[in-house]
This record gives sequence, C-alpha cells and structure tokens, in this order.
Amino acid sequence: MDTEKDKNELEMDSVNTIIELSEKDKARKQLPWYYAPSYLLIWVALFFAVVFPLFKYLPTAVKIEEEVSKPGQFVAERAQKILLELDRLGPKIVGDEMNEKTMVQFMLKEIEAVRGVMRNDLYAMEVDVQRASGAYLHWEMINMYQAVQNVIVKLSTRSSNSTSYLLINSHYDTKPGSVGTGDAGFMVVAMLETLRILATNEETFQHPVVFLFNGAEEQPLQGSHAFISQHKWSPNCKALINLDSCGAGGREILFQGGPNHPWLMRHYKEAAKHPFATTMAEEVFQAGIIPSDTDFRIFRDFGPVPGLDMAGVYNGFVYHTKYDRFDVISRDSIQNTGENLLSLVRSICNAEEMYDTEAHSEGHSVFFDFLGLFFVYYLESTGIALNICFAFGGLILVCVSLWRMTKTTDLSVGSVAGAFGILFLLELAGFLLALGLPLLMSVFYDAGDRTLTYLTNSWLVIGLFICPSLIGLVLPFTLYYTLRPSQKIPHTYHLQMAGHAHCVLLAILCIILTAASIRSAYLCMISLLFYVGSLILNLLTKLHDRGYYWSLLMCVCQAMPFLYFSYMFHAFLVITIPMTARKGTEVNPDMLISLMCALGTILSMGFVAPLINIFRKPNCMIGGLALITFIFCMISVSEVGFPYRPKTNVMRVNFLQVHRRFFEYDGSLSLDDSGYYFDLQDRRLEQPLRDTMDFSEIISLENVCDSQMMCGVPCFNHRWCEARKAARWLPRKETVQVPGTTILEFLNKTILDDGYKVRYHFKLTGPARMSIFLKPLDGVKMLDWSFLRGMLDKPGTFKPPYHIFFAWGIDDSPIDFYLELVKTNGNINEPMFEIGISGHYLSQVHKRDAISEQFIADLPDFVHAMEWPASYDRYIY
Repeated sequence: MDTEKDKNELEMDSVNTIIELSEKDKARKQLPWYYAPSYLLIWVALFFAVVFPLFKYLPTAVKIEEEVSKPGQFVAERAQKILLELDRLGPKIVGDEMNEKTMVQFMLKEIEAVRGVMRNDLYAMEVDVQRASGAYLHWEMINMYQAVQNVIVKLSTRSSNSTSYLLINSHYDTKPGSVGTGDAGFMVVAMLETLRILATNEETFQHPVVFLFNGAEEQPLQGSHAFISQHKWSPNCKALINLDSCGAGGREILFQGGPNHPWLMRHYKEAAKHPFATTMAEEVFQAGIIPSDTDFRIFRDFGPVPGLDMAGVYNGFVYHTKYDRFDVISRDSIQNTGENLLSLVRSICNAEEMYDTEAHSEGHSVFFDFLGLFFVYYLESTGIALNICFAFGGLILVCVSLWRMTKTTDLSVGSVAGAFGILFLLELAGFLLALGLPLLMSVFYDAGDRTLTYLTNSWLVIGLFICPSLIGLVLPFTLYYTLRPSQKIPHTYHLQMAGHAHCVLLAILCIILTAASIRSAYLCMISLLFYVGSLILNLLTKLHDRGYYWSLLMCVCQAMPFLYFSYMFHAFLVITIPMTARKGTEVNPDMLISLMCALGTILSMGFVAPLINIFRKPNCMIGGLALITFIFCMISVSEVGFPYRPKTNVMRVNFLQVHRRFFEYDGSLSLDDSGYYFDLQDRRLEQPLRDTMDFSEIISLENVCDSQMMCGVPCFNHRWCEARKAARWLPRKETVQVPGTTILEFLNKTILDDGYKVRYHFKLTGPARMSIFLKPLDGVKMLDWSFLRGMLDKPGTFKPPYHIFFAWGIDDSPIDFYLELVKTNGNINEPMFEIGISGHYLSQVHKRDAISEQFIADLPDFVHAMEWPASYDRYIY
C-alpha cells in the first residue's frame, strides 16, 4: 500500500513539475506587456490609413472646359451652376407660387436648354407638366392631394420601338424653411446633366428614359403617387432609379433594391463606378428604424415598379434645415453621384431584361461593396447556401483543430472538449458583455438626461461605447487566463480555443439568422470565411502547433474582414448619428448608436481582440481601456458633450403657433385659446431651451389625450400624430394671429330611407395643407364617406379617430365631402360625431404675428425651428 501511495505521489509531483514548467514556458514565450498597446494601435492605424480615406474618397470633378477631351462624361461644373440657381430661389413649398409656377418654369427652361443641343437626328423628346389629384392610404392616414404638379421628360431613340421605359425620379419641393439644395436639388441637377449627356451623345440606347422631376415629395410622397397611378407613361415604366437624400453631399448609398429583381444589382455591379451599398442598410430601413421614407415605397407598392433606391447620406445634420445650402455640397460629390447615375442609366436602358422584367423576378439578393473598390451581389438562395456551408465548415474545422490538440498533448478528447466548453461559455459571456456594456452606458446617460453627447463630437463614441465593448469582449478570457488553475493544455492552445469559440458562436448565429430569412447574415459568413481560411492554412502548414505563430496568419487573414466591418459600421454611424437628433422622444437614441458600435466591435475585433493575452499582464490593457472610457465620460459631461452647435449640429424644434376653438353640439364655444404646440424631435425634449426661455407653464399632452380627440392639437401628418402623446403644449395669453381662414361649411343633413342612417354634407376651404379628424361618438358607426374607403374596409386595422390629410398644389378649390353614419339606438337627433379641422400655413410667405416672431428670435442660436401658424377647430354634430 505504501509503495502504491509513494508511486501516486511521485506521479503527482511529476505532473505538477510539468505544469510548473509549462507555466514558466508560457511566461517566457509571452511578449512583454508594453507591446500590447502597439498591437491594438495597429488596428486603429489600419482604420485611419485605409478605411477613413476610402470612405471619404470622391472623384475629381470634370469641368466644362474639359468636356471636349472627355466626351460623354458627366460634367459636374455644369450641374453645380444649375444647383446654385436652385439654391438662390429659396424654399419650394407645395402650394406656393415658387413651387407651382417659378419652379415649373425653371425646370422647363433647363429642359428646353437640353433640347437646344439635342441630336434631333437620333433622339425624340417629349415634355409634360402633369397636374393630378388623388388619394392613398399612408400609414395611419388618408393622404389626399389636389392639383399637385410634376415635370416629366421622355427621351427616346428614334430607331427604337421599345415600349419599356426606365424611370428616374427625384423631387424639387422642400420642407418649410429649407432651401433643399441637398434634399434633393442635388439629385435634380444630376438628372438634368444626365439628360443632357444622353441627348447629345452618339451612343444610342434601346429603351426610352423617363425623367420625373417630382413636385410634391415632402407632402409626403404625393407627386410619385400622382405619376404612377395616373400618368400616361407610367404603365410602360418597367424599372426605376430613385434618387433622394438625407444629407448634403458626400457619396450616395444604394440602400434598397428590387424587390425580387436581382438583375438590377447585376447592372449596378457592372455600371456603378463608385459603389456604396449594403443589404444591411436595406433591412434596417425597411424595419422602420430610420425616421424617413422615399418615393421608392410608392413605386414599389402602387406600380409595382422594381428599382434601385439611392440617397445622399453625408452631413445629415443639415437635412431639412435652413443650413442645407449650396456651400455644403462639393463639386466632387456631384461628380460621384453623376457618374454613377449616368453609367447606371446607360446600362439599364440597354438591358434585355427590360423587355420582360417579370421573367427575371428571381428573388431577393444579397449585396454589398468593399470599401468602395468593388461590388458583390448574389441571389438570396446562393446566400443561404454560402451561409450554411461556411457555418458548418467552421464547426467541422474547429472539431479537427481540437482533435489535433488531443494528439499533440496526449490528452483525452474529453479533457480538450471540456476545456473548449468552458471557453465557449466565456465567449458567450464576452459576447453578451460586448453588447451589454455599451447598452448599459446608453441607459446610464439617458437616466442622467445626457443623451446625444456624441452628436457634435462623434469621436466620443470611441470611449463611450467602443472601448466598453472591447472590454466586454476580452474580459472573461483575460480573467480566466489570469486566475484559472494550472492546466495541462498549453496557453497557445487555449488562445486558439478562444478563436474557435468565437467561430462556433458566429456559426450558430449565422444559421439562426439565415433560418429567419435575414439576409444580413452575410456579415457572419464573411467573418467565418476568413477565419476558416486561416484555420485551414494553419492546419496544413502545421503553424497550428508551433507556439503563437498561428496568430500571425490569423491576424493577416482577419485584416480584410476588419477593414470591411469597420468601414461599414463607420458608414452606419455617419448616417445614423445625425438622425438621432430627430429620432423622437419615445426611444433612447443612444441605444441605437451603442448597439451599432458594439456590433461593429464584435464583428471587426471578435477574433483578434482576445490575442492581447499573448502579451504579459493583459489586465493592464483592460485597465487602460477602462481609463480611456473614464476620461471620455468626463469629457462628455463637460461642454464638449453638449450636443448642439449653431449652423453645423442644430437642435431641431418643430412647433406650431396654434389658435384653437372647440364648438359644442349646440354651437356654443367651450374653448378659445392659443399656444405653441411642440412636436419635439429628440430625447432631451425642451430641457436645452429652459436656460434661456420661460417654459414654466409647458405641459405634456399625454394627460389630455384620453379626454380630447387627437389630444386636442392639429398634428400635421402621420409622424406628428403618432408622437402626439409625447408632444408639449405651451399656452400663451395673446391670441395667435393665423394668416388665413379655414372654413368648414355645413351644407345639409340627409336622413336616409330606413331612418337609422344619416348623411352629413360639408365644404372645406382653407390653406394648402389641412387635416380632417373624425371620431364617431359612443353607439355610432361610420358607414361610408366620400374619401378613400380603405380605412372603413379594415376596421380591425384602422380605428377612430380617423385622419384625412389634404393638400393642394396649383388649385385651391374647396373640397366637398359627405359622411354617412348609423346610430345603434336609432336616435339621430343626438350628437353623432366629433370633427376636427386643422389649417397649416407652412410657407415663409405667411406672416407670423409679432409675438410669435419674438418667440422665434428668442430661441437659442443652436436651434433650427421648423414652425408655422396653424388653426384647429373642433365641432360636434
């Protein structure tokens, strides 16, 4: 027994000796700790040396004087000159003379200038000014329009008999107070120059091209609906290029395509000289995360016309503000968009698919560009196959690597599998921490009323969100490697297992996202592709078993996905950070930004960040990252973190100067007051204004929404109405002087045959934008009306109060309408319904009263006010 005991003790001593030697060997092989910062800085340097300049790259603009030596090329200087003229015209508001007359004449003049240089022997041009009225369901309202205008040009090759047209659309109308040079005068002049080049070039094309200069997009989306539902050329439009903007200048992103027409992506791949696109942008936009919409929705839903939706995204801080001007748009930016547009038009208007587009409807596609250098697309079905192949390929190769470890260490499969299981749990913890810590930061900042600190100084996201995500990514592994008891498995294999664990997690996510039909799963596939490649090379070259040499090959292979993911998420931050200032008050916008920072960090650094454990004292690096986070937090709560700056990074304040009157059933006036109705745009609400203005009497409308129809305010469109419970009301003693009159005239009341139904006839006269709100009282049902029936046909989807938005362009004729209701108790001599009428005077030509002007002047200089006078009358019949 003693002999056996001595033998066991001897074996234990031997094992302990081996472990101690292994630990000493690990310490000897690990690199000095002071190399760790350099290792992380290499990735930072790679971003600024490659990603940042490529993201900012724009082609050199072509000048008019170079046109002879560069025939057939887009000439940005000519387009820029037209853009300057557009800028000088000022805001173009639907219903104003500027939009309905001056702009129409301006567009016709520019088109005639093209006709003057056109090759009449090769081409034929038709021009039409459309004036149309109509209505459609738009979100939670009926969007009704009267006499809105579009300027439309059809350019055809005389030798072609094709009846399939390519439609190119953008809009020239603007938001109140905005000149709209970026949104979307920039795109309008790109279309005009493209029209000129096509019409003067000897290179003909097969299919006619229709240029739709849309005069009512900001209404919203009325001009496009008027064209696609009523114009004589619309049935022949088989493909679309839609151009819009949520910024001013820079590169335009392709963020929607198809749907179900991947051949359009093939043409984008072959034609676009400066590709910028991603499937993820399409899925994020269509999920409603972005607070914007485009005409693409109308052409897709009411055509249906497949197409490509592209928008300028740089400098979204000036979008829909008075600072969207000529001086913020570079000539090179116009060249970038113009070259892409011209090349795309030439490609698609010669496409064989245009003859029968439905025959080429082959499903969705996955698409993305790589640093603007080239474009990749493939069918969704191909994407599914790739995702599954690389996910399972990664799982299989991880198993091969683990088996290899058992052979080189003489450990059992169970021992290696157990160690890997622990590391996988640590990877899962790291993944959750990498997501959770930035989100936690956003929650803390929101709780302290400090959201949007990064709005002006976007570099703050590095310390506030990216560093915490990096800490979360590496913390579990570093603690484990530092504190774990000694094991037989070499440290180098443990680090490999960390990468394997990340690979397995990505593979599982890739399979789940693919099963959920989320095409953005391609992001996981890209990460897996390069890790699988490095693992194969390491196994074949036996670097897999030679200390830390495998990490060199893995880092080299991870350079490509790092460049791509950092490029893509940098682009998302450039696009979305300005949007957080207009995302609304209901949701913490920091959560979106922190989530993007976290996802970008995980995808770009998930394999390489844990390698800080190759260096000694890796916990010092975590401490350094924590110190950076602390420093950035201190900076962010200083004046540097104040979100807004005059002219460049403004606070958007939407408010109306409202005169309200509530009439009861007997005609008496129960309320006659005035005040300012705020549709606040960001999470900080009115707090930044309180330092310089008196908001002591401001109230939340949420408390009155249950007792008053539509909260008792004239909410403008569906976005305003959706957010009305978060709105604010600031009463004022003096009556608002509304620069016009909105009149609801009650014509007659007709009792129908059975005596239980009654029809009310009205006539409504007023400004270019009005809303009708309808709410049947208890025991009353709305049976019919003269408006679009869509809401009444879907009672489960649309419930009172109903919203009918009405706008007119060139014709201010009043609208006649009727309402048909039934009361369950049969007594039609009692009150039947409430009707609210709002009149909106958006244009700068409408005078604000002196008190309103002073209120606007008192706003801080970092505020952009989108404001106008409005009336709201509520009646009971």
